[in-house]
Amino acid sequence: MPNVKLQNYLHLHFIIFIWGFTAILGELISIEAIPLVWYRMLLASFFILGYIYLKKISLTLSRKLFFTLFFAGVIIALHWITFFAAIKVSNVSITLAMMSTGAFFTAILEPIFYKRKVIWYEILFGVLVIVGLYIIFKVEGDYFLGILYALCSALLSSIFSLINGKIAKQYDPSMISFYELLSGVGVITIYLGVLTVFGKETEGFTITFFQLSTQDWMYMFILASVCTAYAFIGSVHVMKYLSPYTVMLTVNLEPVYGILLAFLIFGEAEKMSSQFYFGALIILSTVIVNGILKNAKKRKSPSSLHDITK
Repeated sequence: MPNVKLQNYLHLHFIIFIWGFTAILGELISIEAIPLVWYRMLLASFFILGYIYLKKISLTLSRKLFFTLFFAGVIIALHWITFFAAIKVSNVSITLAMMSTGAFFTAILEPIFYKRKVIWYEILFGVLVIVGLYIIFKVEGDYFLGILYALCSALLSSIFSLINGKIAKQYDPSMISFYELLSGVGVITIYLGVLTVFGKETEGFTITFFQLSTQDWMYMFILASVCTAYAFIGSVHVMKYLSPYTVMLTVNLEPVYGILLAFLIFGEAEKMSSQFYFGALIILSTVIVNGILKNAKKRKSPSSLHDITK
C-alpha cells in the first residue's frame, strides 16, 4: 500500500536524523568506543525488554533464528565500535562522510545475499565511489585511521542491513532488536572479562570503567533510549515495508544531517577543506543516482526478482 510505504519512508528519515545525532553524542561522551558501546547496548537491551514486557511480546524463537540474530548482534556491535572509534580518532564529519559508502558496499553484497547478477552500472558507480574516497584520503591524510575505522563500520552496517532485511518481514522488530543487542553486549562482556583476567590493570572491567560523569550518564541515557532502543526497533519495523537497499540509500542522508548538526554544535572543529566536501559529494551523488536507476528498472520490470528495491 503506497500510504503505508510513505509513512514508513518518512519514519525512516526521522530515524536517520536521530542516527545523525548519535555521532554528536559519540563526540560528547568522554569514554572510549568499546565501553561506550557496552553501556549503549546493555541499557538499550533493558529498555527494549521493558517494552516487550508491557506489550506482552513473545520471545520464543527457533535455534536457527537465534544463531542468525546472534551473528547480527555481533556485527552491529562491531559496527558501533568502529563507528565511535572513528569519531574518537578523527571527527564527526570524516566519520559520517565515510558512512556514505554503505550503499556502495550493499550494492556489491546484494548479488551474493540475494543471488542476482551484478549490474554493469554498479561497477561504474563503484569506481566513482573509489575516486571520491581517493580525494578525501588525499586531502585528509592526517585522519587515515579514522577513515579506515569508518569504512569498516560502513561495511559492517551494510552486512547488518542485508541480514535484517531477510528476517524483518517475518518476525517482531522488538524481539529481533532485543536478541541482537543482548548478543552484542554479551560478546563484548566476554571480551572485557578476558581482558580483566589476563590483560593489563587498566583494561577490562576496572574501577574507572564504571565511573562515568553525570554528563556522560545523561548523554548515555539519550543514546541508549532514543538513539538505540527506539531507533533500533523503528529501523527493523520499516524494513518490513522497505528493501535493504532503499534503507541503506536513505541512510546516506545521515552524513548530511550529522555534519550540519556537528558544524552547528562544534563550529570550526568540524570545518573541512573544500576538496573533502567535493569527495563526499561524489560518493553521496553516486549512491543516490544508483538508487534512482534501480527504481527506474523496478518500474519497467515489476516482476523481476533481480531487483529488490521497493
